[in-house]
Amino acid sequence: MIIENINIGNGNPFVLIAGPCVIESEKLILETAEEIKKITGELNIPLIFKSSYKKANRTSLNSFVGLGDDEALMILQKVKSELNIPILTDVHSEPEVEKAAQVVDVLQIPAFLCRQTELLIAAGKTGKVVNIKKGQFLAPEDMKHTAEKVASTGNNKIMLTERGTTFGYHNLVVDMRSLVIMRRLGYPVVMDATHSVQIPSKGGVSGGEPDFIPALAKAAVAVGIDALFMEVHPEPSKALSDSGSQYSLAGLKKLLSELKGIDGLVKSY
Repeated sequence: MIIENINIGNGNPFVLIAGPCVIESEKLILETAEEIKKITGELNIPLIFKSSYKKANRTSLNSFVGLGDDEALMILQKVKSELNIPILTDVHSEPEVEKAAQVVDVLQIPAFLCRQTELLIAAGKTGKVVNIKKGQFLAPEDMKHTAEKVASTGNNKIMLTERGTTFGYHNLVVDMRSLVIMRRLGYPVVMDATHSVQIPSKGGVSGGEPDFIPALAKAAVAVGIDALFMEVHPEPSKALSDSGSQYSLAGLKKLLSELKGIDGLVKSY
C-alpha cells in the first residue's frame, strides 16, 4: 500500500502515525507536527501526522470536543501543505466522511464504530486509505467482516489497528497474537501503543498508564507491525483530551531510535 510516497507493509520499515489526540490550537499542531517531522526525518522513519479534528466520543458532556470542524480541518490542511506530511483523522458519521476526505489522506474508523456498516462503506467509497481500529469488544479474526465492508466498495486500501481489548471494568489488555491474526487477513497491521494503555471512563475522564507505552511499542515492533500509532503531545498532562495516555514529545526520539533498531533486526531475515 502506498500513501503519498510512503510504502506500508510488504516487509517495509514501520511507519509512524503520530500527533496530538485532538486539534487544540493551530500553534500547538503546527509546532508539534514540525518537531515530529524533524525527529522522524533524522531517523529516516516515514511519518503520517494524526490529530482528530473533532472528538465525538468523550466520556463527559463537559469535555473538550474541538475548535469547530471547519477551523480544525483548515489546520490539518495547513500541516499537509506547509510540511508536506500525509494526514490521518477520525470520522464518526457519513457526513463527516465526505468533509474530511477533502483534506486528509487516511480516514480512521474509531474502535467503537468499527461495525457501523454505513460508515465503513461511505469511507470506502471515497477511495482514501481507511484505517479501522479493532473494537475493544472484538476478536481479531472478526475484523475480517469489517474489512469486507470497506472492500465491497472496490477499495482495498485498508489498515487494521490493535488498540487493546476490554479486560474487566476500566482496563484493557493487548494480545500480541492479534497482530499476527489480523495480518493473515491480508492488510497492513498497526499497533496503537497509546490508547492501549488507557484506563477508560474512570471518574468522568479516561486515565492511563503511559509508562507502559514503550514496552507495548517494542513488543509490537518485534512482532513485525507495518505501522505504529502513537498520540504525542508536548505536555501530555495539559492535553485537552487523553492527557493520561499520550506520549511526551520530549521522549519520542529516544524511543523511536530503539524501535528502529528492533524493526531492522526483525525485518532483516
